[in-house]
Amino acid sequence: MMFSRRAVAAASARTRHRIFASSSSSSLLSSRISNSNSHFIHHRQQHLQQRAWLTSSLNEPTLFPSANADAAIDGSATVVSSADKNLYDDAMLRSDVRTMGALLGDAIARHHGEDVLEKVERLRGMAKVSRAADTKDSARLAPMVDFVEKLGADELVVISRAFAHFLGVANAAEAHQRSRRLRMDSAKEGKEGMLGALHETKRDSTAGVLSQFLREGADGKGATTRDDLYDSLVSQTVEIVLTAHPTQVNRRTLLEKHGRVQRILNDADSIRETGTPYKKGLLDDALRREIASIWQTDEVSRVKPSPQSEAERGTLVIETVLWESLPGFLRRLDATMKDAMGERHGLPLTASPFKFASWMGGDRDGNPNVTPDVTREVCLVNRIKAARLLEGDVRELMSLISGNPPRKSFDSEAMDRVRERSGAESRAPFRSYLHPVAEKLKKTGDWAEQELEKMHKSTDPSKHVEKVSTTNILPEEVYLSKDEIMEELLTVHQSLCDTGNAVVADGRLADIIRKVSAFGLTLVPLDVRQESDRHSEALDCVTKYLGLGSYLQWDEGARVNWITQQLQSRRPLLRAGTWNEAGNEDFFSATAKDTLETFQMISEQHEASLGAYVISQCTSASDILAVLLLQRDAGVESPLRVVPLFETLDDLNGAASTMDRLFSIPAYVGSLEGRKQEVMIGYSDSAKDAGRLAASWAQYETQLELARVAEEHSVDLVYFHGKGGTVGRGGNPNTFDAIVNHAPGTVNGQFRVTEQGEMINQNFGYSDRAERTLDLYTAAVLAEQHTDRPLPTKEWKDMMDKLSEISCDAYRRIVREDERFVPYFRAATPEMELSNLNIGSRPAKRKASGGVESLRAIPWIFAWTQTRLNLPTWLGVGEAINEVLAGKDEETLRTMYKEWGTFRTTIDLVEMILSKSDSSIARHYENVLVSDPKAAELGSEIREIHDATERAIMDLSDHKTLSENDHLLLRLMAVRNPYVDCLNVLQAETLKRLRQSSEGSTEEEVLKDALLTTITGVANGMGNTG
Repeated sequence: MMFSRRAVAAASARTRHRIFASSSSSSLLSSRISNSNSHFIHHRQQHLQQRAWLTSSLNEPTLFPSANADAAIDGSATVVSSADKNLYDDAMLRSDVRTMGALLGDAIARHHGEDVLEKVERLRGMAKVSRAADTKDSARLAPMVDFVEKLGADELVVISRAFAHFLGVANAAEAHQRSRRLRMDSAKEGKEGMLGALHETKRDSTAGVLSQFLREGADGKGATTRDDLYDSLVSQTVEIVLTAHPTQVNRRTLLEKHGRVQRILNDADSIRETGTPYKKGLLDDALRREIASIWQTDEVSRVKPSPQSEAERGTLVIETVLWESLPGFLRRLDATMKDAMGERHGLPLTASPFKFASWMGGDRDGNPNVTPDVTREVCLVNRIKAARLLEGDVRELMSLISGNPPRKSFDSEAMDRVRERSGAESRAPFRSYLHPVAEKLKKTGDWAEQELEKMHKSTDPSKHVEKVSTTNILPEEVYLSKDEIMEELLTVHQSLCDTGNAVVADGRLADIIRKVSAFGLTLVPLDVRQESDRHSEALDCVTKYLGLGSYLQWDEGARVNWITQQLQSRRPLLRAGTWNEAGNEDFFSATAKDTLETFQMISEQHEASLGAYVISQCTSASDILAVLLLQRDAGVESPLRVVPLFETLDDLNGAASTMDRLFSIPAYVGSLEGRKQEVMIGYSDSAKDAGRLAASWAQYETQLELARVAEEHSVDLVYFHGKGGTVGRGGNPNTFDAIVNHAPGTVNGQFRVTEQGEMINQNFGYSDRAERTLDLYTAAVLAEQHTDRPLPTKEWKDMMDKLSEISCDAYRRIVREDERFVPYFRAATPEMELSNLNIGSRPAKRKASGGVESLRAIPWIFAWTQTRLNLPTWLGVGEAINEVLAGKDEETLRTMYKEWGTFRTTIDLVEMILSKSDSSIARHYENVLVSDPKAAELGSEIREIHDATERAIMDLSDHKTLSENDHLLLRLMAVRNPYVDCLNVLQAETLKRLRQSSEGSTEEEVLKDALLTTITGVANGMGNTG
């Protein structure tokens, strides 16, 4: 039985304060969740008996509120200017979140009762009152703390889930709103006579960059020529490297459900004006089912993922989104280029503005779970996926180009080749020509499955299930090089153009050609990564076996000389498998065997299965030469490019010297294909080592110094930027400005960067968002090439050296030198409990023992994000700024902030993080969890530094409040803060009980669930994890 509209309205009037239905109108989300949506009625239990779970929701919370409802919503909102209202006071977004909040509350009440729902609402109400106090005193949380202390363990779980899921669906609604705005912007541009393929009115869109530079150039210094812009666009390349860094706290199941929610919201937009009540009702019901299903889905990952499953998740975004979104974007880019620069300046068919790679299944640094067989398996699975996707596309294409051009009047070598294969009498020559291509692609996938089956059989016969196979497919029968299939596709394209069918050629066929260009036959090549010590250990075993002594005891000069001699010799050091032969056990350690087996695996891989070999913790020329030698000795025919990763402050400062020595060795430079060297800059570990400000300056200077060294040796240098999603790990939510403000002369149209964890889904999880991300990267790399950014003056460099030294000393004085720090960190944050999060295949530490120095950058950032202190991002910055502002160089520093974009970007990022931080929440964690008086004393000192840093940043930026010009961020955080506050109080209480509980008890398991739920919720609320 359904409620009537009158009954629902009456119920809403009686129930003024229900979950996620606040009447507050002070901010974006609070206006979204107004009291008009509340349908949790006074006598709910009897009504629940009258209504089926999946009954029609036409008369209940709906995606299609009436005009009167919208007017009521708008009337309840704070009066703002029309510009602000257009930007932030979006009625559709408020309505979407209000509807989903009501449906979530409905699910909670149905499955857990009105009393639980009432407790959720009481806690939320307390949080809103607490926030209204506008104080940094943690005493504001006292009513919430008292309330939470009285909750049972099971109630902690349910109430934590309520807040976590609300923030999850709110994120889905906000993500959809960004897509909605993009569509509205495109429609508006179209109405104003613009092309509307990309966003000409946006400065960070390729269309906007082309428009600006063709009209006035950079900073109004004169227009750039079409040819210059065209040459830049067709030659530039952005390579996105997907990594499995464990920062995606949401289960794949929930991500898929949130994706379906966004699709429902999208469908609702499409029928908002013209849809029938029946169609609208179907979408309302679909949303109700999805929200109900979300509530009943376990949000905690129960099993730690394997490297193979991580790789599966990583390539999912390629298969389900980028496979179509990338050619879709390139079609938009082609149209935009032609519109801006003329028909002759379109995007060449085989141009590769984007490439994709992956570390998932190849990154073995500190992860013993990534074995040679794991990498073999992932490479084969990637080939299977690529072959199946391409086969499907080619068979679809065959159905689309069934024509038979007349033989006369066409002089085309390409068409002759088509008819030669298809037969002179074929009535569908293109289809006949492509049929063997499709069949060979099928055989390619079958071959890869066959090889995978053989590998599984050899590694674990007990678990192997024999498949029925009548033939053994040989490598020469399949596609192993993308050049072969590319040639066939280009033949069809040329023949279509030659026979008057260019419009057909530039349809689906062009998309497939661009897919092959970007993804090849491997979908994503894997990088291999390993730490330098592993290679040194392997060579030490080799030299001892050969009777040459201990490689590890040689100095750097001896190592370089010996490796150089071996590179010039054709004689191998070892036979394959020597390390496994009987009698050699004393020479080769288990880790050395694994390293040597890894290089053996590399030698077996077919073209483009693997990309680069990245050396983490690289400190010397011999570290790089060692990898080249190990590849040569394993018989790798086409050696992987060797990429040193400079991570710590000392590594960065010594990078130029290391590469200068390396480039002075003819044997090494001769090994560089096209004299091109790739160098990876580590943003995460350098910031963890020295603090954000010192690390940022070291990264900037290192890139400039490396560019100088490479130029001296006539080497083309490409930088690989190892950035995380958070600011503390080098990330920047403003991708465009971040790239444009890189050190001058270091990008040069080639930009390789990691995309990690939750950022993969945020940036590429949905087609419109993926295309927008691709546009941002394209625009930024193009603008960087044509934006004049002078190098900092000596005065500014000296100032940065001073700031860097002060900030690094202040940071290390706390993190490294204060004996109170480690006890404080481990007590006041959930760092010790993060290992229970089954969100990554590798351990949280590189080594089982060790303190903060051995902790990976991700859990380091993750832990501080949970307590809202965000210490790694700002510690040391305030001390440096305050000291300079109090001295004779005050004006120099203020001028730098105003006139130097790179420096201003760094300070503004710190300011943004501080605006999301809350020292009162951190104080609460201390009150509840820190029992050591000395550790508590340090916590008080750190919070004083935090507040002083806020004041220093505002002084330098001349802001009265943090991020005062970022209205959207402030409004979003004002809304999210009460919900995240609830989760923080719940988390601190859960941590306290968990640390006091008996190991292995039933209560401990329940509390672990509660903790992991709060971690997910805080991450959703803050927008990031590690």
